[in-house]
Amino acid sequence: MNKKDYYEVLGVSKNATDEEIKRAFRKLAKQYHPDVNKEPGAEEKFKEIGEAYAILSDPDKRRQYDQFGHAAFDGAAGGGFSGFNAEDIDLSSIFDDLFGSSFGFNFGGSTRRSSNGPVKGKDRLVEMNLTFEEAVFGCKKSIRLDLNETCEDCHGKGGFNEKTCSKCNGRGTIIVEQKSMFGIFQTQTTCDACHGTGHTFERSCSTCHGSGHVKATKEIVVTVPEGVDTGYQLRISNKGEAGLNGGANGDIYIEFSVKKHEFFTREDENIYLEVPLTIAEAALGCKKEIPTLENNVILEIKPGASTGDKLKLKGKGIKVPNSLRKGDLYVILNVVTPIKLNRKQKKLLEELAETELDDEAIFKNFKKHLK
Repeated sequence: MNKKDYYEVLGVSKNATDEEIKRAFRKLAKQYHPDVNKEPGAEEKFKEIGEAYAILSDPDKRRQYDQFGHAAFDGAAGGGFSGFNAEDIDLSSIFDDLFGSSFGFNFGGSTRRSSNGPVKGKDRLVEMNLTFEEAVFGCKKSIRLDLNETCEDCHGKGGFNEKTCSKCNGRGTIIVEQKSMFGIFQTQTTCDACHGTGHTFERSCSTCHGSGHVKATKEIVVTVPEGVDTGYQLRISNKGEAGLNGGANGDIYIEFSVKKHEFFTREDENIYLEVPLTIAEAALGCKKEIPTLENNVILEIKPGASTGDKLKLKGKGIKVPNSLRKGDLYVILNVVTPIKLNRKQKKLLEELAETELDDEAIFKNFKKHLK
């Protein structure tokens, strides 16, 4: 089977810099990570971009690939290269180095390190709905979560009278043989006897049933900062799932969804307000009372206002989260033509129409095109 060009896989040119290659890889890895993307073929795509990055991020391998293509690694090149295939690449090592172990993925059960050391607990993502006002001014809200906590009876160990695992001799990993299209190869995987801890117990903990964790419902008070918007994420450190082998707790990420306002429209830290004007107010000018986020203000409308005119009230917008800066309020004027007229109003408008209202330049320019 012909392999796809590694540069095409990452979507970069053959002259791409190391930083451009790394940036492209990060973007694609997050897009196709199997924990995020459940579509068919996502896992294979994820492995494919990992393989491409493993070659193009290594100066020597990239030079060989540029000269001989895929043949450089299958023993068919004339440059004296030794055989090489995708199974030689420790993909989990690559992804861990770039994203950390929390973003890791187990390729065929392989791993590059023993898992009996401290492991940070899993992060949790929680969606929180806010009203427009709660998002603008900030607030405190409570959430209830079912989380894994460290078992107090066994202190998270899972049992009592600890002893070294006889199957892996305390390493937490074992070597297993696997078959692939390239033949039989060996990989290092988590020991199934001790589950990677490197030790077993004479007596399992009856409270946590050997897991070291117990389920607990916790109520957490979230302080929502001023100015958050839909999609904004807030991290609450060390409040997530309990870690393993003495590892730190994971984090909780709060992602906000903000309800739309009846009158205000938001764009980042700026807000927009449409203000209706009567024909008389627009023509003669007026002082108009309008709402802002904090109170009502009097806005002076100059004579001759038109629909679409924009007025700015500086500093009357939304506070940028974790900053002293505030956005602006933009007032968009909308001259409303009356639909239902009483006799007096109709008579006045008819008398007004008999005057030379169309003497403005815009009307004169329009008349020039009449035939």
